[in-house]
Amino acid sequence: MRRRPPKCTQSRSSAASDVYKRQEQASLALRYGRHWAIRKRELTKAEERIKVIRAELIAEANLDPVKCCNKEKPNAADIEAYYRNHKRHKEAKEAWVQAQYELDMAEVAKNEFSFTRKAALENLVRLHGQQYFAGPSVPRDLAEQRAAREKAVSGEIGRGPSRKK
Repeated sequence: MRRRPPKCTQSRSSAASDVYKRQEQASLALRYGRHWAIRKRELTKAEERIKVIRAELIAEANLDPVKCCNKEKPNAADIEAYYRNHKRHKEAKEAWVQAQYELDMAEVAKNEFSFTRKAALENLVRLHGQQYFAGPSVPRDLAEQRAAREKAVSGEIGRGPSRKK
């Protein structure tokens, strides 16, 4: 048994609105994708900033171990404790945590939008496969209809403008 769409149809303005929304989805998907890419770049920069600060603090500890670690010959654990407790390293780590949070939120939005679009398209294909949408029951000969329309239009043109008296 064929399922048919309901008899009531959307008004023209509502249908036009749906078309506009579908056209808008591509630009929204691009916007969310761009936002995610920017957040990803910021996270990468924050990671690199942590590495640079760590290297600078380790070099500083090796140049002046007494000032930094209070030892003449600090071991690796002393140097690690020095840079992990340093204010610059803590600030960089906090910036990295914030960048990770922003990336996670952007990824949720991007994925939700992508999954929603994908599900909508899959449902549309499924309905089409079930022959949900009504089509012509008998194939039409469009060539005959076109010829009849052209004949009617050419007849109106040949008569000229109609005058009412």
